[in-house]
Amino acid sequence: MRPKLIRSLLMMIALPLPSFASLGGDTTSVRADQEKMQGTLRTSSANSYTLHEILTSNGVLVKEYLAPAGRVFAVSWQGPVHPDLRQLLGPYFDEYVQAIQERRQQRRGHGPLLIQHAGLVVQVSGHVRGFVGKAYVPQQMPAGIRAEDLQ
Repeated sequence: MRPKLIRSLLMMIALPLPSFASLGGDTTSVRADQEKMQGTLRTSSANSYTLHEILTSNGVLVKEYLAPAGRVFAVSWQGPVHPDLRQLLGPYFDEYVQAIQERRQQRRGHGPLLIQHAGLVVQVSGHVRGFVGKAYVPQQMPAGIRAEDLQ
């Protein structure tokens, strides 16, 4: 893994940034997250989910995808800095960290980070001031939603 990518991943873990609704969480935290991030909230409905978009004052756009039952089944982000992945991934964060450690032992290549486990998929890519990523729980995705639909 490239040293810049490793540094970026460590910074995501170490830096305290505004908190977000976590993967697997419910709708009650969306408004609180908006206030903590001092961002603007826009909500829209799609075929089988509700999308909450929060644009922070520092230019990070976080999208939280909620299933009809009110649970966050996916999150995505883009912006000049990484969001706090500990908060964003919630109970899935430890699995994410373990997957990064395993990947570091197996591969030293360049390029985007892709973690594909049965219960968690995380994709992270970008460069300084241009980060993008998404994380989702395949089993919690509503019928008819594809990973490609999450942007």
